[in-house]
Amino acid sequence: MSESNPGTGRWFGLGFLAVGLAMIIVDATIVNVAVPSIIADLQIAATDAEWINTVYSLVFAALLISVGRIGDLIGRKRVYLGGLVLFVLASLLCGAVPSGGWLIAARALQGIGAALILPSTLSSVNAMFRGRERGIAFGIWGSVIGGMAALGPLVGGWLTTSYSWHWAFYVNLPIGVVAFAGTALLVPETRDPAAQRGLDPLGIALSSTGFAALVFGLIEGERYGWLRPAMPFRIGDWSWPLSSLSPVPVALGLAALLIPLFFAHQRWRGDRGRPVLVDLALFRYRSFRWGNLTALIVSLGEFGMVFVLPLFLQAVLGYSAFETGIVLLALAAGAFIAGPAAAGLAQRFGPRRVVTAGMALEAVGLLGLAALLSPETSGIRLAPALLVYGVGVGLATRQLTSVILAEVPATRSGQASGIQSTTRQIGSALGIAILGTLLAAGLATSTRDRLEGIPGIPQAQVIEISQLVKRTAGQVLPELRRQPGSEPVVEAIEEAFTWAARRDAVVAAGFILVGFAASWLLPDVSGLQRQAGAAETVETAVGRPSS
Repeated sequence: MSESNPGTGRWFGLGFLAVGLAMIIVDATIVNVAVPSIIADLQIAATDAEWINTVYSLVFAALLISVGRIGDLIGRKRVYLGGLVLFVLASLLCGAVPSGGWLIAARALQGIGAALILPSTLSSVNAMFRGRERGIAFGIWGSVIGGMAALGPLVGGWLTTSYSWHWAFYVNLPIGVVAFAGTALLVPETRDPAAQRGLDPLGIALSSTGFAALVFGLIEGERYGWLRPAMPFRIGDWSWPLSSLSPVPVALGLAALLIPLFFAHQRWRGDRGRPVLVDLALFRYRSFRWGNLTALIVSLGEFGMVFVLPLFLQAVLGYSAFETGIVLLALAAGAFIAGPAAAGLAQRFGPRRVVTAGMALEAVGLLGLAALLSPETSGIRLAPALLVYGVGVGLATRQLTSVILAEVPATRSGQASGIQSTTRQIGSALGIAILGTLLAAGLATSTRDRLEGIPGIPQAQVIEISQLVKRTAGQVLPELRRQPGSEPVVEAIEEAFTWAARRDAVVAAGFILVGFAASWLLPDVSGLQRQAGAAETVETAVGRPSS
């Protein structure tokens, strides 16, 4: 089967690529609601439980660029199938582990599998489709990204409540088998026939370590302290040895050293005609350059607020994990609704206008959430704003992917896919770090201010409660509600959480609006998608993109 096979089998193949993609996106959030059950069952410490999620994100983000290059060399389908096998086996191990240490190790293996899957799906789509069909295919791919992220908490809550936390992992087994079988039969193998053979071990080490350090520092800064230790840092039996310096600035300093070294190393190898992980000439394409910048900015707002909102729903409104997932279905529904419409709108108005319209809707939805959040609100009242927000996410995410890869020849789509996926991962980590830090700081100060206005509460207790609220991200509220006479304290914390969540929603909307402004720098790529074949011919002949 060739890359340009006109048969309908490609569309069925896209469906099976989407199944594998959905599996890894859901897995990024499905485990969140299972963590309390995992702690109780395996008798693990809270710090070990936190690493169950952190290690997945670290490994995932660190390997994306390297994997894109490998897919170009040996075949995207082969890498995707290998990722499915590894992810399914790691999921089986996750569900059967006897201890927290084994679970952390198995989650790291899942992260490797996910890193093999994500860029391989996108680069395969870029190679399998042309012109208008490529826009539709990117729309489906983006729909899965936007919708499945919101479905994870719902699926995780249902499986954990109805069965056990083990099924948050075992559910991947049948899904992975279906994705593997369908892909093996219907997805064509694609690679870059002109790519230089050989890998770059030093580049892999620099990029993997540098991006892992960056993501760790961004995600864990609030928990472990941006400068001085806020709490002990421990992995298994090993503990951070420095008592006056947090591991976070060390990680961020390492990232600040290794990532520039990585790009300098790539330029050095490229100037000498040696194989590289990142062809810096890709950034000469205007759509790729400005599209990645826009994706980075937009990810700050999109993923940061998705992190904050479930905390508010469970702490202030008292929703269960499953009920929280149901509320977030409005966001998922909006993302899925935008799917069929995105490609048609892009054909009529151009992908860039669809991206800007999507970001405008995201900002409207976030500002609507800011206005609606209160201790007396409900999921039904929040649903319209979440729906608008979801539609915006769907439109922006889908068409932005199309814009980023519009000028990139399909033969080099593996590297390009890895870069844009890494950009989104870094943006989401930075968004979670910024909004998470704002939420924690706002909770602490606003709780303290409100408690100080309640007569009869000693200052020492005010400080203790404020720090407890900050440390638990407000999740201590259900326990406080059960204590007699705690109504004034609970009301003060609910008001503080509402104020902090509203501020986060406004800040997230601000990020989206900056991305909205950046999106006007994107070129009109409507014609470029119809010229993909000509672009690849030029790329093969010249070897470098034009300015």
